[in-house]
Amino acid sequence: MRARRGDLRERSVENNNKTTNLEQSPEEQAAVEEQAQPSAEDLNQKLLAKIEELKVLEDKYLRLAAEFENYKRISQREQREASRFANETLLKELIPILDNLERAIRSAKDSPSGNGLMEGVQLTLKQFLETIGKFGVRQVSSIGAPFDPACHQAVVRIERADLAPNTVMEEYQRGYLLHDRLLRAAMVAVAVSPEEPPAEGPAGPQACEAPADSTDS
Repeated sequence: MRARRGDLRERSVENNNKTTNLEQSPEEQAAVEEQAQPSAEDLNQKLLAKIEELKVLEDKYLRLAAEFENYKRISQREQREASRFANETLLKELIPILDNLERAIRSAKDSPSGNGLMEGVQLTLKQFLETIGKFGVRQVSSIGAPFDPACHQAVVRIERADLAPNTVMEEYQRGYLLHDRLLRAAMVAVAVSPEEPPAEGPAGPQACEAPADSTDS
């Protein structure tokens, strides 16, 4: 009986607490809800903080955009300058050759025999070949070499019994290479036997070779 009375008392206390909670005034309930939710001032402070962060990011973006535009403008100017003066080194190397040509012309005027002009022109030709050689330009090997359609253009075929067929026997115009690329095919005469078909024109730079001494005229 005593245990049962104790249980009844505990249930009575719980019921009283529930009744007390239900009997809270609206003001008390509003106060509790207000404490559970952030205030308008807190929300406003957070909003202002986010606005400041956005301003900082916008400022960084504008500065980066300005720096990029400045870099692009400088890069374009440098490219224009590089394009204008791309051949500056080559032209500086060619100017002394012009000087030698002018000297040869003056020497020819002073020499009735013209020997000075010949020597001056030969010297100028040698200097010119040496200069373009610095930039990878070489003459194509032709006379006495087997005809090669990669770097020779046969303009004349001559029947010759004393030469092997397809031997280049004469050169009408020099051919030139830029490193391993054909700049211009050599125009040549080719020895053929009576049965030999016409030699073909240039097909590419794969097999072109420069002579051992490309300064010969």
